[in-house]
Amino acid sequence: MSDTGTADPGGDTDDAMAHALLDTLFSQSAVGLHVLDTDLRVVRVNALTEAVDPERIVGLHFTEAYRLDDPEGARQLLRQVLETGAPLVNRPVRGRLALSTGPARSLNVTLHRLDSDEGRPLGVLAAVVDVSERDKAHVRADVLTAVRRGAGHSLDVAATCEGLVSALVPEFADLAVVEVVDEVLRGADPPLSPLDRDVPLRRAAVRGTVTAPDSLVGELRRLPEATPFALAVTDLRPRLVALGPDTPWLDADPATRRMIEATGAHSLIVAPLKLHGSVLGLVSLYRQRRDAFNERDLTLALTAAAHTALSIENALRYAREHVIATTVQRRLLPQHDGERIAIESAHVLLPGRNSGCWFDTIGLSGARTALIIGNVAGHGLQTAITMGQLRTVIHALAGLDLEPDEVLARLNDTADRLTDERRSLPPGDALHRQPLTATCLYAVYDPFTQVCTVARAGHPAPVAVGPDGRPLELDVPEGPALFSEDSAPFATGSVRLDEGSVLAFLTGSLLPEERSVERVREALAFPERPLRELCDAIVYNLPAEADPDGAALLLARTGVVPPDRVATWELAHDRTTPAMARTLVRDRLEGWNLDEDTIEATELIVSELITNAVRYGTPPVQLRVMLDRTLTCEVHDTSPVAPHLRHARTVDEGGRGLFIVSQLANHWGTRYSTGGKALWTEQEIPEEDT
Repeated sequence: MSDTGTADPGGDTDDAMAHALLDTLFSQSAVGLHVLDTDLRVVRVNALTEAVDPERIVGLHFTEAYRLDDPEGARQLLRQVLETGAPLVNRPVRGRLALSTGPARSLNVTLHRLDSDEGRPLGVLAAVVDVSERDKAHVRADVLTAVRRGAGHSLDVAATCEGLVSALVPEFADLAVVEVVDEVLRGADPPLSPLDRDVPLRRAAVRGTVTAPDSLVGELRRLPEATPFALAVTDLRPRLVALGPDTPWLDADPATRRMIEATGAHSLIVAPLKLHGSVLGLVSLYRQRRDAFNERDLTLALTAAAHTALSIENALRYAREHVIATTVQRRLLPQHDGERIAIESAHVLLPGRNSGCWFDTIGLSGARTALIIGNVAGHGLQTAITMGQLRTVIHALAGLDLEPDEVLARLNDTADRLTDERRSLPPGDALHRQPLTATCLYAVYDPFTQVCTVARAGHPAPVAVGPDGRPLELDVPEGPALFSEDSAPFATGSVRLDEGSVLAFLTGSLLPEERSVERVREALAFPERPLRELCDAIVYNLPAEADPDGAALLLARTGVVPPDRVATWELAHDRTTPAMARTLVRDRLEGWNLDEDTIEATELIVSELITNAVRYGTPPVQLRVMLDRTLTCEVHDTSPVAPHLRHARTVDEGGRGLFIVSQLANHWGTRYSTGGKALWTEQEIPEEDT
């Protein structure tokens, strides 16, 4: 009625529209609508609420109509909305209609209080939306993201497989098993499909929510015929299988039957790990406490398996390259600790991704020894090749009897040339963009002065202890690393070492923390122990969390030349000295029981060297002979001028001295020092004489 008392024709229209709206909502809405009275009993419900007759729900309490995981909590929420009038929007709950079958569903519930025109509560409108499929889609997306992050972040097959099962369990599956063809794990190329039934697979990763199947990891098995596993690696197609006590193929696979019975699994997905028609392995996923797998789950499993197969191939390719690089590295390094007359050495090479660390002990003239350690940053074959290039250059420079700082300066020149060569590569070459970085330490120990001279290019300083285990301080200035833009000069540091002192040369990865040097000194507290034991003690003393990822350690124990293996004479600077020198040398070599041919050759060598020293050098003149694996002769004088080899003509009366020396000695050269120079020769002697 209008205010004037006449009929309002629009009111009937509004009532009709309202009734039509309600009828449409309750007959066609995809949302489950429930009208509850003040006792929270269902008064009206639409016909689209699952496959249950709505008349059977009417009259039931809402918590009776729905079997909820938390019915008491739901009852409190309904009562709260009825009392306060505050709506509740999109509250997630788990449950299902009490009269329906199947597992609990993911539901979103929205509650609104229904009021009369006077504001009196009439009941509650409950809108229920089944969001199970939406939640499952979100879970699938999250699982796929987790697979991409977890499987493939490591270049290790086992870690890749473990990353896959960790991403799938428990969000997607209750049990996941990854098996890889055993030959593939050993570095062989993956076999082509169909996989021969005699080819074994090894379980690389297993994870479950209820059982603890860790003991299954590493097991080897051959796939039984006429099973989903064998079929999947035959045609490279996945299998979605319902499991039960009457599943026929389980008779052919008793082990799987026992596992299914123990876990209660009711659904299985088998997906092959395949790549380019080759079989890498198999992924088996089981469910035991949730809905069975469906076709969408199968699609996800295929995507995860494809990503994992690619990651495994990358890991295997890296493993093969790493084996090659490591093999090259080891072939380029010394194959045994060199035996020196006045120094003892031992080494440890720890495996890892880095294939550029190296060490060396090089015998120099005068019983001196060069001790070298270095590291080229990076991994792979090119890193090992660069290491080999630097090591070869150092060997060539060591033979020139240069000071350690000059050796590193010339080595750095070679590093600059290698950098230029890499920069000149085509832009598409991966090496063009890969920077070069290396460190090196070069030390020379002289047993006669017992002084060790060290220079380093960006490398950690050596750690030294005396023969009583007391730490020794080595002040060695740090020069720029190799391949760096820094052009600062290299400098040396020297220290006198008592006989029995131990020097430790380490690559940087063995010194990961501030206490690292102290840990090394603790391991060297008893330097009289065998060097091999000291090497092991240093490794054992590394912190538990340390991951050297490839490292080298070189130990050296200093000594002196035994007095019975060396003879030294101060000689007069006159023309009679060569004859006297020949007599002295013959007497000493006969005392060492050397053969006559060696004695005569040595007499001639000494005669020529002494003659040059008397004729062209300055006094005093010193002669030293030393017996080791070779026979060494040295003539010292204070002149910085060295003779050079000449090829005299037939009619020339002189000029043949060094030529004769070069023919009789296996090696010869000149070594300079602040006090002059030394001409030296080395002769190979028969093994029985050594």
